[in-house]
Amino acid sequence: MATEVKAAVFEVPALTYPYEALEPYIDAQTMHLHHDKHHQAYVDNANAAIAKAPELANKSAEEILANLSAIPEAVRGALRNNAGGHVNHSMFWAIMGPNAGGPPTGPVADAIKKTFGDFAQFQEKLNDAGVKQFGSGWTWLALGASGLQVLSTPNQDSPISQGLHPILGNDVWEHAYYLKYQNRRAEYLKAWWNVVNWAEVNKRYEAALKK
Repeated sequence: MATEVKAAVFEVPALTYPYEALEPYIDAQTMHLHHDKHHQAYVDNANAAIAKAPELANKSAEEILANLSAIPEAVRGALRNNAGGHVNHSMFWAIMGPNAGGPPTGPVADAIKKTFGDFAQFQEKLNDAGVKQFGSGWTWLALGASGLQVLSTPNQDSPISQGLHPILGNDVWEHAYYLKYQNRRAEYLKAWWNVVNWAEVNKRYEAALKK
């Protein structure tokens, strides 16, 4: 009797802070909808795609995104979008927190200063990439072979698929900000710095340096 292969099951990580903890910068209603509904939909759709390609059952979402060309064409688009959405959002919840914000600290602060001149110039560059991202997408700080770089990606595309390690990213899909900021994406981008958890960003940076 053949052994049944159980498809990998991705799960939405629980928030480590209350939904209202990021007020007044990100409202509780947005957090409920964004975390409980949007992220859950990405997870459900990614799991459905994996169920159609059980040979991928033992791969992490990051492994899938790192080599999309090796993913069966029948599920490649679904996993690019939905495994991407899962990975992007899992990072997003982790790099935010209450009583956070302010200038960066630790090794990532030194790397930002070395690469961009100072924190203000880095903020401007990341915000600008977010404002100019046409339609839905993300603005990122990622580590590559040449060091830190700022970029934006459309939809739920991940820097992982470009061979980069995302260190920090901000969601510029309308569902991330529209209830509070409506069409004022630039205002949201500026306010978001008040909730960045630099301790977590440093963990991601130090982990990326070891890869």
